Amino acid sequence: MSAPQSKNSKQICENILIEGKHYNIEHSILPSENAVADRLLARGIELTAAYDELHGKLYAHPHALQTFLGLVLSTGASWSPDKIAAARTARGDLAKINQQIARRAAELTGLLQQRSDLHNTSGFSTDTHYHVCDVIEAAAKSNYLFMSYVQERLNDLHGQFDLKYWPSLSDILQELASDAEDAVTEATDPLTAAATMASRPSRADFIKAVLAAIDENSGRNYGQLPKDFKATDNTLASLANCVLDLSAEDLVDGQYVKRLRQRERDGAK
Repeated sequence: MSAPQSKNSKQICENILIEGKHYNIEHSILPSENAVADRLLARGIELTAAYDELHGKLYAHPHALQTFLGLVLSTGASWSPDKIAAARTARGDLAKINQQIARRAAELTGLLQQRSDLHNTSGFSTDTHYHVCDVIEAAAKSNYLFMSYVQERLNDLHGQFDLKYWPSLSDILQELASDAEDAVTEATDPLTAAATMASRPSRADFIKAVLAAIDENSGRNYGQLPKDFKATDNTLASLANCVLDLSAEDLVDGQYVKRLRQRERDGAK
C-alpha cells in the first residue's frame, strides 16, 4: 500500500478514536476507554500497518471499523492487567466462599437435626420454625409481590399436604451444603473466560480477550464484523503493545501471537 494511502488509513482510524473520545467526554462516560484511546493515539506510528490492514478489511462494511476499534477500547479498558488480576482473585474468592458455605451449612444441618431430636425427646420445645412453608412466608413478609400473588397459593399447598410431604429444614440445609460443595466456578461470558483462562497473568490475556470479542461481534454471531474477518498476528501484536503500553523490552510480535493462537487451537481439540 502506498504511503499516502497508509496515511489516510491511519487518519481514518484515529479520527474514529478521537470522535469517540470527544463523545465520551461530552457525556461524561467511559473515562477508562478514553485512556486506552489516548495510548493508541500516542503510539499511532506503531499502528500504521495495523490501521492499513483494518481499514482495508473493514471499511467497506458499514460500522465494522468502528465496531472493531470500539471492542479494542472496551477490551483494553475492561481487561487491563490490573482488572484481569482482580478477576482471577474474585474467581478464587468465589470458590473459597462456596467451601465455607458448604462447611457451615453442614454444621447447621447437624444443629437443626439435634434441635428436632430434642423437641421430640426432651419434653421441651421452642417456638421456632419447623416447616419449610413457615420459613418461606416469614422470609418473604416484606416482599409485596410474594404477599400479593404467592402467599395464598403457598398456604393452600401447606394446608393440602401435611409435613411428611415436605423436606425438613435440615434436609434443605444439607442440599445447600452439597450444592456449594459441588459448585464449579465458571465465567459468565466469553471475554471473562478468555482473559482469565490461564492460572497466571501474562500479556496473552488481553490478546485472548480481543479474540473472544472479535468472535462475539462476528457476523456468525449476528455482529457487525464480517464473518470471514481475521486480524493478522502482527496487527494483534501491535494493538496489544499499544493498548497495554508495553515498553521496548516487553513488546510482543506476530510470532508470539501465532504461537498463542496455535496453543488455543490445540487446546480446543
